[in-house]
Amino acid sequence: MEKNMYHNLMMKNQTIFTKLVFEKLTEENLSIGQPKILEYLSSHDGAIQKEIAEACNIEPATLTSLLSRMEKMGLIRRKNMNEDKRYTCVNLTNLGRCEGKNVIKALEETEKIALKGFTKNEKEDFINYLEKVNKNLLKVKEENN
Repeated sequence: MEKNMYHNLMMKNQTIFTKLVFEKLTEENLSIGQPKILEYLSSHDGAIQKEIAEACNIEPATLTSLLSRMEKMGLIRRKNMNEDKRYTCVNLTNLGRCEGKNVIKALEETEKIALKGFTKNEKEDFINYLEKVNKNLLKVKEENN
């Protein structure tokens, strides 16, 4: 097996990146999936669950479970906009806003470590390449749904 295959590197990078982020968030007791929700809600407070699921690439049923735990932890509040449960607004509590700031700080610090030694142009190129890969993968995902 060639060690520098794309899939191997991406899986290793994701595993290491996530581990480093969670090491910075040890006191928050967050589970996988919750940091990206907090990050999203930090700039989209009051979003509906469908928007959160799409933005965070989380299946709706999984999101519902994550949000239930986050509500019990006092990080968020949910409110139905009407009788339709698909239109449930999610708002951060004061604790959730504080935890969101901690998440963003941990993500930014870890990203800085990951991109250490990159020039500004290399960072821009790298991000553009990843966006292109994501676009290719999302296109296939959408075609399969």
